[in-house]
Amino acid sequence: MSNRVVCREASHAGSWYSASGSQLNAQLEGWLSKAESSTRPARAIIAPHAGYTYCGACAAYAYKQVDPSVTRRVFILGPSHHVPLSRCALSPAEIYRTPLYDLRIDQKVYADLWKTGLFERMSLQTDEDEHSIEMHLPYTAKAMESHKDEFSIVPVLVGALSESKEQEYGKLLSKYLADPSNLFIISSDFCHWGQRFRYTYYDESQGEIHKSIEHLDKMGMGIIETLDPMSFTNYLKKYRNTICGRHPIGVLLNAVAELRKSGSEMNFSFLNYAQSSECRNWQDSSVSYAAGALIAH
Repeated sequence: MSNRVVCREASHAGSWYSASGSQLNAQLEGWLSKAESSTRPARAIIAPHAGYTYCGACAAYAYKQVDPSVTRRVFILGPSHHVPLSRCALSPAEIYRTPLYDLRIDQKVYADLWKTGLFERMSLQTDEDEHSIEMHLPYTAKAMESHKDEFSIVPVLVGALSESKEQEYGKLLSKYLADPSNLFIISSDFCHWGQRFRYTYYDESQGEIHKSIEHLDKMGMGIIETLDPMSFTNYLKKYRNTICGRHPIGVLLNAVAELRKSGSEMNFSFLNYAQSSECRNWQDSSVSYAAGALIAH
């Protein structure tokens, strides 16, 4: 047995975001300085996972709600873009590298999750190919830098879950969500619109295409704010909105629903919304981004 520590490299640094620690730090600081902290301390956030030039400013609104003084563990739930997965998967790595500093995976929580029999193991290659978790690592490192030696991360790759599976994982993770020292990061972009995404829903009553997209997204965001998993599922069935993190969002909503059964009071609010470009004709395409936070009372 080798004692070599398995590290996941920052495989998207230098392309999706800066590989220079100082440059990245300055960018993140710039974006965070423009966002307000209105709902701290967040118990969970939803934030986008595109290249930082597109969504870095939007994501800052979610990360500004993180309180590093209370957070000791950061769960990061991201959708699988490259491998078909019907369950959730855990990383083989122990360390996730970022240009700022390395993040440590919580091996005790991983062992507990592994024991449930509900998780599979992704390969290091799958982990490094995937961007949905990685795009949150620099922001996590930045938000937590004042307590950087006092927290660990729990990355979970979320597959194309059935409704009953979303409930099952939600129930399982609810006990972690109940603990104020845990933060959940839910990785999701919103509408992917255009022929290249094979999605061109358009409600002409809303005006131009980009306005129709915004209306569709904000309808979904409003439903997420009600924290009702069934309503969100029904919305997705009706409009087929291409929200890539719909399953991680579904898991979060089911975890909250589980806690509410025992009287926990939580509320979710979206704080920012953006689009990569404004679609005006059928040749255009865009991806939408939203940032929001869950707080417990």
